[in-house]
Amino acid sequence: MIVYEATKSEFLNDVFHDELVNNICRNYNAKIGRINEREVRAWDNSMQYMYRVLSDHEIPADAGVAIEFKIPYTSKRVDFLISGKQGEKNSVVIIELKQWKSVEKISGKEAIVKTVINRNLVETTHPSYQAWSYASLIKDYNENAQNDEIHLYPCAYLHNYIYQGDYDPLTDKVYRYYIEQAPVFLKGQAKQLRDFIKKYIQYGDNKENLYKIENGRIRPSKSLQDSLNSMLKGNPEFVMIDDQKVIFEQAIYLAKEALRTNTKQVLVVTGGPGTGKSVLAINLLVELTKQHMVCQYVTKNAAPRNIYATKLKRDFRKGVIDNLFKGSGSYIDASLDEFDALIVDEAHRLNEKSGMFSNLGENQMKEIIHASKFSIFFIDERQRVTLKDAGSIGEIKKFASEFGANLTIMNLESQFRCNGSDGYLAWIDDVLQIRETANADFIGGQYDFRVFDNPNKLREEIENLNKVNNKSRIVAGYCWNWDKVGQTNPDYFDIVIPEFDFKMSWNLGNTATWAIDENSVREAGCIHTCQGLEFDYVGVIIGDDLRYEKGSVVTDYTKRAKTDTSLKGLKKMIREEPEKALKLADEIIRNTYRTLMTRGQKGCFVFCTDKKLAAYLKERYQKSNKYETNEFFMSMVAEEKEKY
Repeated sequence: MIVYEATKSEFLNDVFHDELVNNICRNYNAKIGRINEREVRAWDNSMQYMYRVLSDHEIPADAGVAIEFKIPYTSKRVDFLISGKQGEKNSVVIIELKQWKSVEKISGKEAIVKTVINRNLVETTHPSYQAWSYASLIKDYNENAQNDEIHLYPCAYLHNYIYQGDYDPLTDKVYRYYIEQAPVFLKGQAKQLRDFIKKYIQYGDNKENLYKIENGRIRPSKSLQDSLNSMLKGNPEFVMIDDQKVIFEQAIYLAKEALRTNTKQVLVVTGGPGTGKSVLAINLLVELTKQHMVCQYVTKNAAPRNIYATKLKRDFRKGVIDNLFKGSGSYIDASLDEFDALIVDEAHRLNEKSGMFSNLGENQMKEIIHASKFSIFFIDERQRVTLKDAGSIGEIKKFASEFGANLTIMNLESQFRCNGSDGYLAWIDDVLQIRETANADFIGGQYDFRVFDNPNKLREEIENLNKVNNKSRIVAGYCWNWDKVGQTNPDYFDIVIPEFDFKMSWNLGNTATWAIDENSVREAGCIHTCQGLEFDYVGVIIGDDLRYEKGSVVTDYTKRAKTDTSLKGLKKMIREEPEKALKLADEIIRNTYRTLMTRGQKGCFVFCTDKKLAAYLKERYQKSNKYETNEFFMSMVAEEKEKY
């Protein structure tokens, strides 16, 4: 969708007569919605600069000009496009316009800078990266751009930014790759930008290429499909086996049926920790994209999105597949059946409403089913860990019925975590008194479970194990504040246990990939940074919100940190519905530790601030260990008897 389009001569005329911004505003209100004053000021300012750049007779009068092109299936809008021809080739120049006056370089993060936006100093993408990524999205998803070989030439124009010489942070060598893909032009470089445009727009096209881009059918390009496929082949952790493959084939069948019969299909996949829900989700994302379907991987929690995107990228540049990974609040304004498929991981974490204040939209489950022809929800209702977590099989059923969708429910049973031990998961449920299980005293397999009396010893063991392959991490219950002052400082210690002189920082706020970062073994993760992810070994620090008293495991919501928003709204609920509120808080705390204690594939090490809880866990494990030894002995005797 394009907000404003014209030929170059019409654009110059609109600017000269002060009609351009009025025309943009009218079209914006009609096509997108209410406009804010900041954007109006930005247009008024930037378009004066573009007027001067395009006031050159060598730029064809009938070249196409578009302002605010909304890229389909995203909230992103391209600031300025110029279309025409370079010889016989169809050409479109993409210009990202910025009002910026200063920039700070950010090391250790690809294509990220810091600048003032809306009076706040924030981290954002480099302008060259922005322009390049927009061009990549159009190229990868617009069928007309692919079939008609429309060549896209991105650049950025910071008309208020004064060049600072050889050490200018904006043009630092760390951004070289993206600047080479999309040159950046600064204040006083209007001539260079004009020359860049003239190089690719030699003849006018009377807006023809703009029309093709705006009306092109949206389909993933062959190159994107091939890239995703090769990325997946290079990641052995995404190989499917057993019931994963069965559900995978059923999901592909349902996705095709949704398209063939024009009937919505909803698939719900249940499964506990380590049953391979995320592996299946990623494989479906790749396969459906390969089959020319427009699909996205969706989670509320950013941590798994960032990790999987990073793993899939490997040697591919950032941004090529970023549009495939989305937050659960992305579908508020989506139209009916806008997507072929939406793949929802961690569906138990979905909220009723979206936005910072949970006041946007109607219901995330409903919005996802509305927006997609085929939707698949991976869910484990025992992993709901905040009061806002509203994802449930019952609600999905209700909304599927509302839309007349065919509903299928399947279950993942095979265990790929905890050394393949279903027994450990049942044992944890019984130990934490979440539910009684038949094998209360049997872990099974060779799972390494240990209770440490000293958190420093636990940390030492995890750090040693991490040296093998960077797949061991420490996590903790949210009983210590995540102080803002230390969120980017690894030397600021949030978690302090004075009795043992133990100090540790929560995971830093300036990384999106804590789970795989090289040095983050020295930082503790919380439920929000590790849910949906797994490690070889996990060390869990259990805080005062979980204790052992009078023969029972008890929870105490008052021991949660003030900065934890998991139980936000609980006090009000206690006043209104005290029994329900306390039951919910109890479930959330137990579910949180269940989730933390099932992140390890090979082992889980625990330290408890409550000594009685530590003694209880040791006793339960010793019983289990004794039972397993007896089981082993009896099986050996049985084998010997069979020989004779």
